[in-house]
Amino acid sequence: MFIDYNLIPEDAKIWIYPSSRKFYSSEIEEVENKIKNFVVNWKSNDDEFKASYKLLYNRFIILFASDENSPLTNPDIDASVTFILGLQEEYQVELLDKMNACFKQGEFVQYKELKDFKKLLKNKAITAKSIIFDNLITTKIDFENNWEIPIEESWYRRFL
Repeated sequence: MFIDYNLIPEDAKIWIYPSSRKFYSSEIEEVENKIKNFVVNWKSNDDEFKASYKLLYNRFIILFASDENSPLTNPDIDASVTFILGLQEEYQVELLDKMNACFKQGEFVQYKELKDFKKLLKNKAITAKSIIFDNLITTKIDFENNWEIPIEESWYRRFL
């Protein structure tokens, strides 16, 4: 069942899918409708299951699922991956490569392959204080507190 993000419990599971490019303004409404439709129908036969989503910076698709009263099964997770793969193909974007780095440069969000990200650090184009998105977090509370953090506070600090 789709519920408002604010009603999702802090221990809810999340999956963050960073897009290799921003979704174009002409795509946003359609993409958002597809995501919401997926979430509404994800385990639709189970009234105990609660899920939500966010589409942030026109680049990140974030799915939230509280499986407290209704555990997620492998087929449920497979359904979400199949949905994301469909979006990837339809919009010609990469959504499943979480090892690429997403970070802020001013007001812009950048998406770089890890090798290019390391070069930017080495050349001081970005610094330890630059904000990075940790797309490997797995709970809503981590999302709210540790998703956008300085590189020096993230697992990426090993590349400094």
